[in-house]
Amino acid sequence: MKDSFERYDMKAPPVRTKWYLRPLTYILSAPDVRKHRCIITKTGTEGLKPPFVLLCNHNAFMDFKVATKAIFPWRANYVVAIDGFIGREKLLRNVGCICKRKFTNDTILIRQLVRTVKNGDVAVIYPEARYSLCGTTAVLPKSLGKLCKLLGVPVVTLICHGHHVNSPFWNLHDRGVKPTEAEFSLLYSAEGLKNASPDEINTRIAKAFEYDDFAWQKERGIKVTYKGRAEGLHKVLYQCPACKTEFKMSSKGTILKCDACKKEWEMTELGELQALNGETEFSHIPDWYEWERKNVRAEVLTGTYSSGELPVRVDSLPNAKKFISLGTGIMIHDMEGFKVRVTDSDGDVHEMIKTVPSMYSCHIEYEYLGKYGDCVDLNTLTDTWYTYPDPSKCDFSVTKMALATEELYFARK
Repeated sequence: MKDSFERYDMKAPPVRTKWYLRPLTYILSAPDVRKHRCIITKTGTEGLKPPFVLLCNHNAFMDFKVATKAIFPWRANYVVAIDGFIGREKLLRNVGCICKRKFTNDTILIRQLVRTVKNGDVAVIYPEARYSLCGTTAVLPKSLGKLCKLLGVPVVTLICHGHHVNSPFWNLHDRGVKPTEAEFSLLYSAEGLKNASPDEINTRIAKAFEYDDFAWQKERGIKVTYKGRAEGLHKVLYQCPACKTEFKMSSKGTILKCDACKKEWEMTELGELQALNGETEFSHIPDWYEWERKNVRAEVLTGTYSSGELPVRVDSLPNAKKFISLGTGIMIHDMEGFKVRVTDSDGDVHEMIKTVPSMYSCHIEYEYLGKYGDCVDLNTLTDTWYTYPDPSKCDFSVTKMALATEELYFARK
């Protein structure tokens, strides 16, 4: 298989939302926003008009719908990952979407955003670049402060609460949570940006992005009665805190279980965990997740972190038409980063190497599209590889690989 695939045209200028599509995007978003009775609180935005930058947190597809309501009827350009364009590139371009390959240093995107604000429109960015894994802030890029300074327009944040509790990344079933909330807040005026350093801007953005959906749920006493509310949680909580075994967790209904030591926890209607026998090590789901991060960090700092050789299959996404099966082979994630080597049906070898300094985080998927399984999404500026370890041949957790990617980057700085 020769690498002669058509590539997505990243250089095409952003399209200003077609006038006839602006009301359509609102109409399509409104039913879900009403269903969840979303309360949008605006702070400091009186008299605000485009152009401005809108930084949004990212927990579920509902985020886009709330953002659409918050800024209607203004035109906007939205930064969207390339897999969102599959089979609908023309439509997404016409509603103002700008294509991005995740966790790459993309100077073309900067030019696209400059064009957006010069057009007098809203530049909508999801800087976490992926859905939160457990309803808390994902790592933010250090380039945000410089980007905001460069664009030189007001910076606004939209922080949504309840979207992870309603439809968590590890089980997308809509739980009917209501009311949800969102805070639409002016962070910097254009004048205020001039007097702030990139580091100061980053610190202020990070503060604005502090959120915890499970804490929010508990504080408001919102109950989730969905009988399968714990199903999929083992994808995030992959290590047992009782026996410390990795990759042997499972979940069904409201129960999270370690298949190694047989300990079980129930996920309550308020989103907490309770051990059915023995002590409850972590009642708060994000605390368990951060404990796993701490353990990964220890492996990184001692130089022992490695996924081992994982048998994988790889689908390539060079453009927005469809995935192309690239072949099968081996993936290794270790102290040097990611190395993937696959052989296609013609016997040609393809390789992807992502060094530690090249990625401050990575994108993962659980049971991608409901049929493909867990994967790690690795990107260059011209291609995206969806890399699927074979669960029948190896033990692994894409969550651990995501944590390790971040900890390796932090340790190498």
